[in-house]
Amino acid sequence: MKHVIDIALSPLEASSPELIVAHAIHQAGIDETSLSSHSILKRSIDARGKHPKIMLSVALYVDEQAPIIAPISDGFRDVSRGKRVIIIGAGPAGYFAGLECLLQGLKPVIVERGKDARARRRDLRAIQQFGIVNPHSNYCFGEGGAGTYSDGKLWTNSKKRGDIKKVLQLLVEHGAHERILIDTHGHIGSNKLPGIIQQIRSTIEKYGGEVHFDSWVTSFIMKEERMVGVSCDNGSEFFGDAVILATGHSARDIFTTLLNAGIYIESKPFAIGVRAEHPQDYIDEIRYKQSPRDMHLPASSYKLVEQVKGRGVFSFCMCPGGLIVPAATAPGEIVVNGMSMSRRDSPYANSGIVVAIEQLDLKEYEKHGALAGIYLQSEIERNVFLSGDGSQKAPAQRLQDFLSGKFSTSLPKSSYIPGLFSYDVSSLFPKSLAERLQMGFKAFERSMRGYIHPEAIIVATESRTSSPVRIPRDPVTREHVQVRGLYPCGEGAGYAGGIVSAAMDGQNTVIAIAQSLGVKA
Repeated sequence: MKHVIDIALSPLEASSPELIVAHAIHQAGIDETSLSSHSILKRSIDARGKHPKIMLSVALYVDEQAPIIAPISDGFRDVSRGKRVIIIGAGPAGYFAGLECLLQGLKPVIVERGKDARARRRDLRAIQQFGIVNPHSNYCFGEGGAGTYSDGKLWTNSKKRGDIKKVLQLLVEHGAHERILIDTHGHIGSNKLPGIIQQIRSTIEKYGGEVHFDSWVTSFIMKEERMVGVSCDNGSEFFGDAVILATGHSARDIFTTLLNAGIYIESKPFAIGVRAEHPQDYIDEIRYKQSPRDMHLPASSYKLVEQVKGRGVFSFCMCPGGLIVPAATAPGEIVVNGMSMSRRDSPYANSGIVVAIEQLDLKEYEKHGALAGIYLQSEIERNVFLSGDGSQKAPAQRLQDFLSGKFSTSLPKSSYIPGLFSYDVSSLFPKSLAERLQMGFKAFERSMRGYIHPEAIIVATESRTSSPVRIPRDPVTREHVQVRGLYPCGEGAGYAGGIVSAAMDGQNTVIAIAQSLGVKA
């Protein structure tokens, strides 16, 4: 018989597997000698009271064993002679589409503009230390996409998107820690993800798939109004029975390529703002009501959202114990993002604080049609770059000064390696956006007392929260509404917002393709 017991323990108690079982047995009122096995189903933190609690859901099995779940990879098969699916982009959507191909009997041919994860590191060092931006290999482009260096947060609010457990299990089978299967807010870490991504590639290649790096798609190959392949800048061409477009939210050139080919795309809402950075100890003090925090508690996080003058102002990609990194994808722009290592042991906490951008906010850019949002993004990113010395140093301001309209005569230490310089950050944004940011921060202070801390800073600019463009597709077949054989997918196409949702979108797209091609799993 299976008993599911919910228990609340102190962080110290929850660190002991023996104590977890003992508390669960006691609460269930069962005889310890009758226990055959147990498993933890879910783990979360409740920090609402004076003392944080670890909330656990524990399954106890009496006179029976816990079910053994077969690895998903047991279902992979040799697809070297299968129908070919061209996948543009080796991010979460592209790589999980590739894994799904192995289950569906399709051969994935993944085409990536950037470099493999190991070679990519040199370009990350170049942008961090020397301000040199490689437009094809950076924090957004390359094996694993932006997901490789976006903290590895495995959060999604919608179970309707697909099979979340399937994504998490595949990550575990490729090297992720099993705790991501039970943690409410699972996290891998930017130091661990590259190895996992490389293992996924090895699996795809082992079963007959292909992965091609340094292959920037510059045009599409059509035959009888159907997309049948792609051409790359290096002269290579790839042909298949379907083409998945999974290029991520920063591949702006692909949107232009689509328009030049007469392929319909449309503008969609997105968000722009700044990175806010605080001392992690102080966020711990606010959230956990203790300083220093209990050694058995992770670095604390927060999630904030307010409505300001008809627009949402909200935290985005919060990185406890994290780093701010330069995420530009072309020379002459400043873009920042956040990430954390697996231990989340940086002394800083950072989060994007952004304002929702709607169609009404893009009137000045209407002449650019579907690319209106990209032009707004680009203009702000260039202005931020021009405010500095031509390097990747970013303009920053103490949060208190930003709210009072004062120039920051000094800045505290920061995790941002290229460096910061003082600037009037509000002058870098359209007036309405800057005002909403300021009002949003003041509202955050009301809901999270102490958020406006003397050592808190804001760094410009957080502008790549999501794609400003949607590539429309049929809701059932997932095929582009105009072009047969083209399957828009993931964040860049406007259908996902993180690693897990992008991965599920990739999986679901391949399932739809298999049905269309009459391939049986």
